[in-house]
Amino acid sequence: MSGTLYGVGLGPGDPELMTLKAHRLISGARVIAYPAPDTGESFARAIAADSIGSGIREIPIVVPMRVDRFPAQEIYDKAAGDIAAVLETGEDVVTLCEGDPFFFGSFMYLFDRLSGRFRIEIVPGVTSLTACAAQLRRPLTARNDVLTVIPGPLPDADIRGRIEQAQAVAIMKVGRHLPRLKALLEDMGLLEAAGYVERASLPEQKVHRLIDLETDTAPYFSMILIYKGDEAWTLPPSFSF
Repeated sequence: MSGTLYGVGLGPGDPELMTLKAHRLISGARVIAYPAPDTGESFARAIAADSIGSGIREIPIVVPMRVDRFPAQEIYDKAAGDIAAVLETGEDVVTLCEGDPFFFGSFMYLFDRLSGRFRIEIVPGVTSLTACAAQLRRPLTARNDVLTVIPGPLPDADIRGRIEQAQAVAIMKVGRHLPRLKALLEDMGLLEAAGYVERASLPEQKVHRLIDLETDTAPYFSMILIYKGDEAWTLPPSFSF
């Protein structure tokens, strides 16, 4: 029989936000796979490091960190082939996924390539969306509010239209788009309603009202949250944590 491929969500970064199931599977794994940059440490592996046993086989999926899109098909084709070769021997493979495997997670590309051939189990994880809301200390959405998740790289016109139709908004992948997004939200009269969180749950986490943020740069792991629905939710006047 073939082995099982596990797509295991690790949460936003704090190892204590991993689920018990994620910890159990990682601790018992004989083969793990994980995304890794072409330079530096794998964030996914770092989250799970204390749960990884010794002497196991590791399959890093090296994804170049580039501003522009790169031809990722061949990377995931190769990774799927490497993982399939292990599964065909009857061995399970635990794939580590930052956040949740199916919420902007790269595991979906392995799932697409392997789900027709092997048994796959998805282990959900705490998403950056809910982690950022928790750190901002303002509810994300409620009742009949429409929550819209928007990738920051979209053009201004697209972002504006989606914000206008929603009561709660999360703008992800802020990064180098921060100045443009701030200018757009100021023009829409929403700057004071916007909160900003980067690297949620990690020691280097930063939480601000967006209007108070005194920088024009942001890391990839950053998010802007806006609430403009009917609830009387406001941001704290300042953040001291």
